[in-house]
Amino acid sequence: MSLTFLLLAIALLCALSFVFGRKRAIALSGGRFSNLHSLPIHYGTYTALWCGLPALALLIVWYALQGPVTEALVISDLPVEITSDPGKLSLALNAISLIAADNGHHLDVAPEVIEAGQRLAVLHSISNTALIVVLLAVALLGLGFSYRRILADMRARNNVERTVRYLMIGCSAIAILSTVGIVFSLLFEALHFFSKISPIEFLFGLEWSPQTAIRADQVASDGAFGMIPLFAGTLLITFIAMLVAVPVGLFSAIYMGEYASPRFRAWAKPALEVLAGVPTVVYGFFAALTVAPFLRDSGAVLGLSVSSESALAAGLVMGIMIIPFVSSLSDDVMSQVPQALRDGSYGLGATKSETIRLVIFPAALPGIVGAILLAVSRAIGETMIVVMAAGLAANLTANPLQAVTTVTVQIVTLLVGDQEFDSAKTLSAFALGLVLFLVTLGLNVFALKVVQKYREKYD
Repeated sequence: MSLTFLLLAIALLCALSFVFGRKRAIALSGGRFSNLHSLPIHYGTYTALWCGLPALALLIVWYALQGPVTEALVISDLPVEITSDPGKLSLALNAISLIAADNGHHLDVAPEVIEAGQRLAVLHSISNTALIVVLLAVALLGLGFSYRRILADMRARNNVERTVRYLMIGCSAIAILSTVGIVFSLLFEALHFFSKISPIEFLFGLEWSPQTAIRADQVASDGAFGMIPLFAGTLLITFIAMLVAVPVGLFSAIYMGEYASPRFRAWAKPALEVLAGVPTVVYGFFAALTVAPFLRDSGAVLGLSVSSESALAAGLVMGIMIIPFVSSLSDDVMSQVPQALRDGSYGLGATKSETIRLVIFPAALPGIVGAILLAVSRAIGETMIVVMAAGLAANLTANPLQAVTTVTVQIVTLLVGDQEFDSAKTLSAFALGLVLFLVTLGLNVFALKVVQKYREKYD
């Protein structure tokens, strides 16, 4: 039974519960809603919550426990020579899963494994059938319990608002715990990496070549894990992107918000925001096939040596990509500045440009800083454009005409394919992620300080 079908079934039961609860409340009111403590919609929502929430909680717990329980039951019937060897057990479990999914008839495995796969299929069938029965029973019990509790003086609105508040607290806790989990997962693996590589070498090293060998006698058995070239390339490309995105984005926002006619704004702003919806791989193709050859040919005409993959090409295209982030958000922020401030400036004899420069822009500065910070974060985290336009070479250079790489590109490169998570090469990706997280956190703190310094409150 698919999860989508079960969720749709729960949604249908919630809708029916809402209708039943609302009708019962209307019947108890005698045609006058003033006889009820709450509106009929609150009684319907109360019934729907009692029907849906226990069923959803059961569904989550069931799916969380179904896999481990059925796997443990299957493993208990396997021979000792399979369960005692982790490698054999892993291969057997993969074969059992394929057989249970009716995709493993071609496998040449032991009869015990075939029997285990067939048993797993039976267990899944029993589990799915039991889930449907128990799920319907829990939903109907919730419906019956809440339906019987509906009375004219019941505080349905208070109960619904309290439940919704608890749900929002739970969602907030999930978001916070997810962030904490991400940080600790990075921290633990980064500490494992630093137990192999010196933090001084990683933080201040000027060479990046994480090609560690598997055997001691293999060539290039000593890797170099200096992160400075990666962050230098990241900052160089981000700086070039900001040189493109910030002026163009701000000026376009000022024009569309203060100078453009409503008719021009109606089609110009959506057309500009289309850039935000273009996949990054398309920008990568544009950078690799159009911008990079153009820069190389132009450099040859001027007598400059421009690499086929350069930071300039990646930065220019990345700047074009993040123009909508700066433009749209800055336009929205400046449009929220009270009209009274504009009228007061005009009344004092200021021109439109002076009003924009001395009144609107300072008032909207906190929001504009936030828009620029979002654009910087977007540029730092971009991968596809850098891979296709700037390359993978970890060069420590400030020349935008040469090939560089970024932190995110190296993280992806290190974690692609079958990797051994006990080697310094793979663990270095987590160390890079941790440092990048701290750098981004520092940018957020700096932006918050700027926003607090220039924040103004208007009546």
